[in-house]
Amino acid sequence: MVKYGEIALKGLNKNTFEDMLVKNIRRRLRAAGEFEYSRRQSTIFVRPINADADIDLAIKKLKCIFGIAAIQRSAVLPTDWEQVVTLGLPYLEEPLSAARTFKVEAKRSDKSYPLRTPDIQRELGAAILSAYPHLTVDVHNPDVTVILEIRDGNAYLNAERIMGQGGMPVGSSGNALLLLSGGIDSPVAAYMMAKRGLNVDAIHFQSPPYTSERALLKVEELCEKLTPYCGDIRFYCVPFTEIQEALRDNCPEEYFTVIMRRLMMKIANIICEKHDYKALITGESVGQVASQTLMALACTDKASDVPVFRPVIGMDKKEIIEIARRIDTFETSILPYEDCCTVFTPKHPRTRPVLADVIAAEERFDFSELIAKAVEGITYKDFRS
Repeated sequence: MVKYGEIALKGLNKNTFEDMLVKNIRRRLRAAGEFEYSRRQSTIFVRPINADADIDLAIKKLKCIFGIAAIQRSAVLPTDWEQVVTLGLPYLEEPLSAARTFKVEAKRSDKSYPLRTPDIQRELGAAILSAYPHLTVDVHNPDVTVILEIRDGNAYLNAERIMGQGGMPVGSSGNALLLLSGGIDSPVAAYMMAKRGLNVDAIHFQSPPYTSERALLKVEELCEKLTPYCGDIRFYCVPFTEIQEALRDNCPEEYFTVIMRRLMMKIANIICEKHDYKALITGESVGQVASQTLMALACTDKASDVPVFRPVIGMDKKEIIEIARRIDTFETSILPYEDCCTVFTPKHPRTRPVLADVIAAEERFDFSELIAKAVEGITYKDFRS
């Protein structure tokens, strides 16, 4: 039983979000076997069609799908009370045998059912105490919460509520392009914007021989680790060496980083226009490095025709690392293979750049031909969820 939260608050277009969530679930669960799907009262019912279905794998995948607030692995029982008790108690044996305390929660959407909600809780609690005499009731902090829902001609019994990711279904808010480096921040930014329903693809700037093949493999591994949350990801790889060399040879050193970011934005905007991305995403956080002061960010934004989303903008490094560990990107991000942002790093970067000065420095060299050449040389790779 898949429960969703924020979608339930939607108005007349709620069905659109539900349809998208079911579509995402169907696609992600293909590897776990064959299932049938139905939905009623803010719940999606996912039933295995045959015994070959891998329920553990299905739950693992469901836990990563945005739009799902909770998952309840349930026994589907007849509503006859004697059968609920007779068939249900053995189903609860594993969690209850290992527990010391429990409580019962009941929901009765079928109001014609002869037992009221308090009666259901009391009767089921008494049956559990009789079958498992080592248990005691604790309504405040139980080891196990047994949940029984009576609805639509069936009783659904479970003893585990697995929390989901929440948020909105991926794809429900449009398409965006992530500037993916090999660091800690940008994968977290992708995760956070996918949680708000964005379909996220990624663009990476590679500068061989200054960056190694291992640096590229590291970024591709980050894409792979993001797919359980973000869904399918198209990964664009931009050859950036000639642009960086021209920048080094023709522009003032103190402006290297901010001009480099502006050139990245210009290339990313070309991809956005070609492939209908409505926004860019970066992992920038205010004040973290010299290129992420307010003035530097403002100069960078002026190079983009689409909105630039920075979901970690107000977070400190500890908060970002906590999310990176949770989504399993941290250990890959800290591998010692540098990305192009560390190439030709100025010793004394300008932390309070003025836009007019940045543009004047950038115009010392006509980058248009190199930008066109870089766009022409872009390669891409698809990562499947």
